Amino acid sequence: MSRRHRFARAARRAAPTCVFAVLLAGCASADKNLTVPSSTTASAASSSSSSSSSSSSGMAGMNMGSGSSTGAGSVSVDGVKAVPTQLLGSAAWQGMKITAEATTPLPFVIYNGTSEQMVKAGPGTSFHLMVMLSDAQTGVAIPYASVWATIKRQGKIYYDARQWPMISRYMGPHYGNDVSVPGAGTYQLSLLVSPPVSARHVEYQNVWLHPHQVTLTFHWTPPA
Repeated sequence: MSRRHRFARAARRAAPTCVFAVLLAGCASADKNLTVPSSTTASAASSSSSSSSSSSSGMAGMNMGSGSSTGAGSVSVDGVKAVPTQLLGSAAWQGMKITAEATTPLPFVIYNGTSEQMVKAGPGTSFHLMVMLSDAQTGVAIPYASVWATIKRQGKIYYDARQWPMISRYMGPHYGNDVSVPGAGTYQLSLLVSPPVSARHVEYQNVWLHPHQVTLTFHWTPPA
């Protein structure tokens, strides 16, 4: 057999092997390509996790819920101690819910239409008194009223002042002011609520037309 014939026969025998090798290489290449989305997905998940972590980090320190009050009494800023929010009492008046709460005294600004006046709580301030007026059925806040608060103990007046109409990102609209009382004990809180001075939808016709006074009894214990 000539050399040319032997070479041709060897080439024919090797052809399937070469084809198999090419197909195998192509399959291997396809498998590598298939792993790319998996890697991309992992990267996206990592990015999402990183973004979530970053978002959580950005939200740190913004917990406005009541949560646990453990150690709240030990926190003090400029001599003012933290006060866990405490319900002092509530009453109803012609479909209006009147709620009084005590919370930590905080600086606030009084704006009279032309200028701002900063009010800061002093070391002797006991708590920030918040009075909320709301619809007893819907819970919607009722603005445009006025509230005067008086706090007594055993007949002696310790607080007698106007509650400022206030807005707050975290506490909502309310009527508030800072209060100083001499210490722990049982007190009487009188709230004189004057009618909302505004136009009204008909559901509020013929209600809250005269000042109304409620008296609530509460026990105050200063933070340790």
